[in-house]
Amino acid sequence: MTIPRKPAEIFEGSGGSVLDGETDVVEKGGDIVTDDFIAGASIALELCKKFNIEIAILAESSPSCGSSFIYDGSFSGNRTPGMGVTAALLRRYGIQVFSQYEIADANKAIHATSA
Repeated sequence: MTIPRKPAEIFEGSGGSVLDGETDVVEKGGDIVTDDFIAGASIALELCKKFNIEIAILAESSPSCGSSFIYDGSFSGNRTPGMGVTAALLRRYGIQVFSQYEIADANKAIHATSA
């Protein structure tokens, strides 16, 4: 995807439903970018596997990285409970995912994993 890119949101669903083929990631303006988001999530997963990463800190509310909340697909600024595509894929493979607001919890998880 280009940088900068148009805003994108998951249309009526969350990352898990995108991975299951039930909904799409759509850019503002209507272009469907689901395949790009799944490809990016797959790259992140492969890097986690390659480097034995067990804990990830991702950006909350993102259609890719949101771990507790994402935007609701209406491009109105409303958030809804749910995960982004990358967060959902990483969790499916047992990687613990935290937001940037959960650094203390991530730190605890790191210490619990290394103990």
